[in-house]
Amino acid sequence: MTNPFNNIAENNKQKLLKLLESKIRLFPKKTSIISKYKTKNIIGIIEEGSIRIIRNNFDGTTNTIEELYENSTFIISTNTDIDIITLEDSKIILIDYDYIIENINNEKSYFNQFIKNLFMIMNDKIKEKNERIEILSKKSTRNKLLKYFNTEYNKTKSKYIYLPFNFKDLAEYLSVDRAAMTREIKYLKEDGLIETKGKRITLLYK
Repeated sequence: MTNPFNNIAENNKQKLLKLLESKIRLFPKKTSIISKYKTKNIIGIIEEGSIRIIRNNFDGTTNTIEELYENSTFIISTNTDIDIITLEDSKIILIDYDYIIENINNEKSYFNQFIKNLFMIMNDKIKEKNERIEILSKKSTRNKLLKYFNTEYNKTKSKYIYLPFNFKDLAEYLSVDRAAMTREIKYLKEDGLIETKGKRITLLYK
């Protein structure tokens, strides 16, 4: 699940946004969202557009954590290591976390459904983070790639995997050298384990 407004009618969605004193902001492409809200804990919901969440390293490099699209939810916190960049012109719904807490005993059905949806989304995010920890725990670039492919395969049971980002971002996601990863992908193809076409990976061993 990615949509926090799942099973909430449009008229109730508008009531909910008013109840939580949400704000809708337009952010141009390549804008840092988090730099404008460093002192608050805010839940962001992408109404239109897409974003990339990155980690800033001490050596000046960055790692892509994830890319999110329409109806996805993210959190703006005081963690200065994280930045959130718009990949295109984007419309974002912003809700102060405190307003959600203040209304936690609200008996309106649409509010309770929203809270239920948020819990499900957070549970999915915890699962995704645990999956990434498993991937990063692998020692070699080859094993990280294979673990990533297997993780994606288990979500759909399809031998066709469509990368949500380009190979540069995949290398950052796996925390490996891009050249080493490209070389390993070549070896996997030569070993008859995978085929590639653009962002599509075909798992020949499944």
